[in-house]
Amino acid sequence: METLITLWHTTGIAALSLGALGMIVVGMVLIYLAIVRKFEPLLLLPIGFGAILANIPLAGMNEAGGLLHTFYNAGVATGLFPLLIFLGVGAMTDFSALLANPRMLLLGAAAQFGIFATLIGAIALNWVPGIEFTLQQAAAIAIIGGADGPTAIYLSSQLAPELLGAIAVAAYSYMALVPVLQPPIMRLLTTKKEREIRMVQLKPVSKRAKILFPLMVLVMTLLLLPTAAPLIGMFCFGNLLRESGVVDRLSKAAQNELINLVTIFLGLAVGAQLTASSFLTAQTLGILVLGMLAFTLGTASGVLMAKVMNLVSKQPINPLIGAAGVSAVPMAARVVNQEGLKADHHNFLLMHAMGPNVAGVLGSAVAAGILLALAG
Repeated sequence: METLITLWHTTGIAALSLGALGMIVVGMVLIYLAIVRKFEPLLLLPIGFGAILANIPLAGMNEAGGLLHTFYNAGVATGLFPLLIFLGVGAMTDFSALLANPRMLLLGAAAQFGIFATLIGAIALNWVPGIEFTLQQAAAIAIIGGADGPTAIYLSSQLAPELLGAIAVAAYSYMALVPVLQPPIMRLLTTKKEREIRMVQLKPVSKRAKILFPLMVLVMTLLLLPTAAPLIGMFCFGNLLRESGVVDRLSKAAQNELINLVTIFLGLAVGAQLTASSFLTAQTLGILVLGMLAFTLGTASGVLMAKVMNLVSKQPINPLIGAAGVSAVPMAARVVNQEGLKADHHNFLLMHAMGPNVAGVLGSAVAAGILLALAG
């Protein structure tokens, strides 16, 4: 009899708590969204699977010496995985649209307004019973508004690692919901006539300009905002690999093998943080609400800035492209193009939207550097 009792206590069923069961269900939901709904499958699928592995009782995968624990300590706690992903993203990014129309930097900057407005909102939520955010936690939550998953993970790992799981899930969920969340905001803030505006064709950009741009951005970061150097530095290095034209093997490796491997490890490590004690809290609900607020404000501020620029610009600017400033490359640009085509079947805005879209990537990295300087 004692042997049977001992065997029973070694089973997962006996050790499974309601909280762990709930988180396993959350992991299943994330996998469902990735496979069936195709919401950011490259990240949500490994995050969901990592959540299931982390909550299997007695397996010890998330304890010291466990596989997931090792992934987290080696790549997330150190900030290595997000930085390597930024290297790969830089190698995949073409700055031609931005260099052809440098004013689009303003739209990428304006879309970051949601980040700093949400920082204030997160601190204000401390008045709600059961919710209490420190300045570091508020800063980590606010970066969700940049719609840039690696940046959100990097900043939260540096400032508020205890909130990493909830922040990562919120960031990638809202990125996946760009086609659902952005169009109503864009239509609300623009008229049909504004959505029909056709922009002037972009001028060609020289190879020299493409090579010099990442170097100039790096120098400006060095002089003005050193705290953003890890993110922007890796991003610029990846872009230089692409544009130099002399290291195609390295560029292709960064765009494919490197970023794919790191995405797997990063997703599993982030999923390992989705435990009942850290996720099933009132704070998580607050993070989800604030993330939605940040994303909405970022989209709206980008559109409104484009409207203002159109009033003083000699060349017409379609306000829709301001929504692409929230990063989420290239999905936000595609959504802008779709909305433009709905208003005018011959109005293609994709290349014009890529300018603020890649500017948004730089903008979110700069915002992360500012938040690190303020709250780090």
